[in-house]
Amino acid sequence: MSANCSHNCAECHSDCNERTAPQSLLEPLNKNSSVKKVIGVVSGKGGVGKSLVTSMLAVLAQRKGYQAAILDADITGPSIPKVFGVHGKVFGNEAGIFPAETKCGTRIMSINLLLANEGDPVVWRGPVIAGAVKQFWSEVNWEQVDYMFVDMPPGTGDVPLTVFQSLPLDGIVVVTSPQELVEMIVEKAVKMAGLMDIPVLGLVENMAYFECPTCHDKHYIFGQSHIDALAAKYKIQSTAQIPLAPALADLCDHGSIEDFSGNWLDNILERITE
Repeated sequence: MSANCSHNCAECHSDCNERTAPQSLLEPLNKNSSVKKVIGVVSGKGGVGKSLVTSMLAVLAQRKGYQAAILDADITGPSIPKVFGVHGKVFGNEAGIFPAETKCGTRIMSINLLLANEGDPVVWRGPVIAGAVKQFWSEVNWEQVDYMFVDMPPGTGDVPLTVFQSLPLDGIVVVTSPQELVEMIVEKAVKMAGLMDIPVLGLVENMAYFECPTCHDKHYIFGQSHIDALAAKYKIQSTAQIPLAPALADLCDHGSIEDFSGNWLDNILERITE
């Protein structure tokens, strides 16, 4: 330790054995923005409907009178603009980059809103992708947001770790599907949240069943549900099931997710807004 040490470890770049303050990895929010609550939407594997759940939660929050926003952290597989029917490019000035707005007012930021062509692949290495996610938080002028939902890429790699460490997450929602194999994948996501001391606010089972439009019987195409057992095992209070519904897929394909009807995620939103 230097004789001139001020004991202000947060501003000191010296490699000292007597540091007295932990070093925060949180990225500063854009100075013109205010975000009250940040919720991550995660999955241990791809293809389970994480972006669908993110979109539906944002729509429900907006319907409740909250200002919702979505930070699309799935840089190499962005789908949020497509689901909301948002196209074109975002712009910015000295105040920051301005997010796009959906027809109902949800603010979104996605790499697809910066690419020359929506179909262009993002062929970047992990550190560059992680840097882009940080910029979406610190350089986008979100203005006043009540609930921001972060659509994360699947797994427990670079980008999920970046979001967990760099954004002030208030909790996560884990998305899964009925197959028994998924239990192990859910365990990885839940344990990662535990390591980062982030609460799991809800567990959503997508494609849980198909309801016959004629007789209304439920058919468990991908196997019987395991959501109650999973929730009990990991002490998750709020659960939800979304059916395998062609109408939902059609709304996503046509950029009209804001027109969906259904109360499948109401209790998850209630848990988030407590």
